[in-house]
Amino acid sequence: MKAARLHSYDEDHLHVDEVPEPTIQGPNEVIVRIGGAGLCRTDLHIIEGVWRGTLDPELPHVVGHENAGWVEEVGSAVSTVAPGDAVIVHPLKTCGVCLGCRRGEDMYCANGEFPGLAVAGGMANYLRTVERSLIKLAGNLEPKEVAPLADAGLTAHRVAKKAARILPPGSTCAIIGVGGLGHIALQSLRALSPTDILAIDLIEDHRKLAEQLGADQVVEGGDGVVDRVKEKTGGRGVDAVIDFVGEHGTTQQGPAMLVQGGTYFVVGYGGSVDVPALTYIFNEVSTVGTLVGSYTDLVELMELAARDKVKLHMQEYGIDDVNQAIDDLYAGKVQGRAVIVP
Repeated sequence: MKAARLHSYDEDHLHVDEVPEPTIQGPNEVIVRIGGAGLCRTDLHIIEGVWRGTLDPELPHVVGHENAGWVEEVGSAVSTVAPGDAVIVHPLKTCGVCLGCRRGEDMYCANGEFPGLAVAGGMANYLRTVERSLIKLAGNLEPKEVAPLADAGLTAHRVAKKAARILPPGSTCAIIGVGGLGHIALQSLRALSPTDILAIDLIEDHRKLAEQLGADQVVEGGDGVVDRVKEKTGGRGVDAVIDFVGEHGTTQQGPAMLVQGGTYFVVGYGGSVDVPALTYIFNEVSTVGTLVGSYTDLVELMELAARDKVKLHMQEYGIDDVNQAIDDLYAGKVQGRAVIVP
């Protein structure tokens, strides 16, 4: 089969190689024929060696942690899916018996494996995963159209759920960065909360998309953005900020937009959150980190997608064009998400 693999951290691209197809090795395992694999900035970080020393997958390494497709083969103990079923794959292979799993927080699994990051991923014709990771797709959903929801969408939905709990009618939430993750979070938040949404982005096309997806107001990012947000809110500021950038100044701008008692949700990374202790005390602001969502979160997101409440904007690439997709993502030419279709 074909697979997009990283051969060396000293290179800035992937190799499309012919490799053996994965085989069932345990009774609960499933082979999925990939219909679409999302390209994520985390994939770029893997190529750049950002994760070196943390995950250290064996090279050459098959990337791809946002996967959907069709069940090809199942292990002897698998009972909830069968060959031919269209499925989306939760990004983590979990054990089901540790405390994290029993609490329903799959991403806290003490024995988990992360295909695409630590072990072979799905940017290939086939992926080996486990039954616990699979969710059947509704009949109106195509795998390639939802694959990035397995991670980007899942992360976005998780933070939208957290924010929705504290955003009643009359509140306002700013979303910094309405690209690949942000445009999904905007839709999830719109479905979950009556809050007014301000969409902030440097790129005009992203702001236009945000308007189309239901943002109440759009604001140009960059220098002076705090003043522009304050102007849009009558000098008040916002009750919550969801920051999908996490660098280039947004970790200073986000907290500065908040009203007293506001909450800053951090999703993007690369920068540092440096809020004076007095600000925390006097303004009673909170900073909340957020991780990829649970299996239950992904079930909920698939329900929203099936009801057309969340729609992924995507650009499709063949697996032989994976490096063009990487170049386009670096250049900011991808509106929404890039999806590799083997």
